[in-house]
Amino acid sequence: EGTKCAEDEKTVGELEGIDIDVTVAIAEALGVEACFVTPDWGMLVAGGWSDRWDIAVGSVTITPERAEVLAFAQPYKSIPAVVYVHTDNTTYTAPADLSGKKIGVCSGCTYESYLNQTLVIPGLEIDFLITDAEIMGYDTDTTALQDLTLGDGIRLDAVITSQTTGEQFIKDGGQVKPLGEPVYYEFDAPAFDGSSSLDTASLIAEVNEIIQGMHSDGTLTELSTQWFGVDLTAAAAEFDVSLLEK
Repeated sequence: EGTKCAEDEKTVGELEGIDIDVTVAIAEALGVEACFVTPDWGMLVAGGWSDRWDIAVGSVTITPERAEVLAFAQPYKSIPAVVYVHTDNTTYTAPADLSGKKIGVCSGCTYESYLNQTLVIPGLEIDFLITDAEIMGYDTDTTALQDLTLGDGIRLDAVITSQTTGEQFIKDGGQVKPLGEPVYYEFDAPAFDGSSSLDTASLIAEVNEIIQGMHSDGTLTELSTQWFGVDLTAAAAEFDVSLLEK
């Protein structure tokens, strides 16, 4: 049976990852086919999608700032944000040691907000351990990690990224190592355009129910274990979505 996706849209077989698997499960539960587009990250989190796509399931972390322009369903995973340094480094023993140092982050991500000490995540009290960092913005976390591997302190002293991204980078041979405990946790959830011309309330309610069901029946735990080797869903299952109500 052929796809109903447009020529400029990707189908299930062309992409992989936990976000893709969650999207497919949501689509199947809704009785529709999942067709994927990959817009610029800044465009996605800015809202104003002009109905070009219906839902974003791409590790979009819930923040009050984003909730001004996006609506969120129940999060499907909760990911630790971790500081990484070069494997040769012996100077730093904890994240606080990096105050005033050059730290790479993806531009516009929550890691940048953390270093600016402006990050707010509903339901979490965040301790800003690093002060006055020289923030180095990158297009992706991986690009920042690649610069870190050039040598200890050559371009960067550290990178903040998700534990999943950092550990995969290490598994692929990247010469970095985690420093201390996670500095905070991100709640990643399906996102919807707050300015859509369509009535998204019923869709959000349905997706909420689907995600909660996937938490309850263990589907999300299985997917997390499959992709990350560990269950990163427990805190997401307990997240109170009513905190986001305007």
